[in-house]
Amino acid sequence: MLHILKMAAKFEQQPAQKLLDGKVIASIFFEPSTRTRLSFETAANRLGARVVGFSDVKNTSVSKGETLKDTITMVANYVDLIVMRHPLEGSARYASEVASVPVINAGDGANQHPSQTLLDLYSIQKTQGRLDDIRITMIGDLKYGRTVHSLLQALSLFNARFKFIAPPELQMPDEYKSYLTDRGLAFEEHTDLAGNMADADILYMTRVQRERFQDPIEYEKVKDVYSLKKAMLAGARPNMKILHPLPRVNEINADVDDTHHAYYFEQARNGMFVRMAIFAYVLGCD
Repeated sequence: MLHILKMAAKFEQQPAQKLLDGKVIASIFFEPSTRTRLSFETAANRLGARVVGFSDVKNTSVSKGETLKDTITMVANYVDLIVMRHPLEGSARYASEVASVPVINAGDGANQHPSQTLLDLYSIQKTQGRLDDIRITMIGDLKYGRTVHSLLQALSLFNARFKFIAPPELQMPDEYKSYLTDRGLAFEEHTDLAGNMADADILYMTRVQRERFQDPIEYEKVKDVYSLKKAMLAGARPNMKILHPLPRVNEINADVDDTHHAYYFEQARNGMFVRMAIFAYVLGCD
C-alpha cells in the first residue's frame, strides 16, 4: 500500500506518462458510477492505455441471461486487465478466479472498495502528514458502506483510533468491530453527531444508500439522519479534514464546501493518481 501511495505522488507530479501504451483495459460496471468509473478510465488514458467496456448492463448480454463467469471469461480474451464494479458481494474475488487477466475491484455490493481506500489513505497522508495514530470518525451508513469497511481494515495497520456514529439500523457490522478488537484497537460507538467530532483528525462522511435498502420505508427513516453544517465545525481541530467518497445528498451542507476542513473534491481528484499507480503496479510498470 505504501508503495502505491509513493507511486501516486510521482504521478501527481507528472500525470502524463505512457507506461501502458499498447495495453487494453476493460472497464465493466454492472452498477452505476461516476467518479470511480471516470477516474479509472482517465487514469488508463493518461497512461496511454485504451479503454473498452460498458457502464449499463442493459446494453450487454447480461440482459439476455449470460452468467458472470461467461461475461468475465469473454472479456478477458480481449484485454490485459479488468476493472469491475458489481452489486453482488464477493463478485470481484470470483471474477479474479475465473479470469485469465488481473481483476481490480471497483466495488462489490456492500462488501469492499479497495481502490477508494487507497485514495483515502493518500488523502489522509497528504492532509495530516502521516498515517500513524490517526483519529477518524466515521459517520452515516456504516452497515452497507463498503468504503468504510475497506478503510477500517487498512487504517488498522497504522494504529488508528476509531469513532463510529450511526443510527441503530446502520451501525458498523459486528465482524468489523471484532476485527478491531482482535487487533487490540480502540473504538467508540455513538448515535449523535453533537459532541463527538471535536477530537477527530478525519471526519469520514457517508451517504445513506437508497440502493442497499429492500424496504423503502426503512430508507425513509434514516436517509436524513445526519447533516453536517458549517456551524457544527466551530470546535473542530485546525488540522481536521472532511472526506466523503461521494456522491453526497444531504449529509454535507453546501456551506461546508468553503471551509478549510472540506477536502472531498480534492479527495476525488487524488483518486486518479492513485488509480494510475494501481494500474502501473498490477501490470508491472512501476
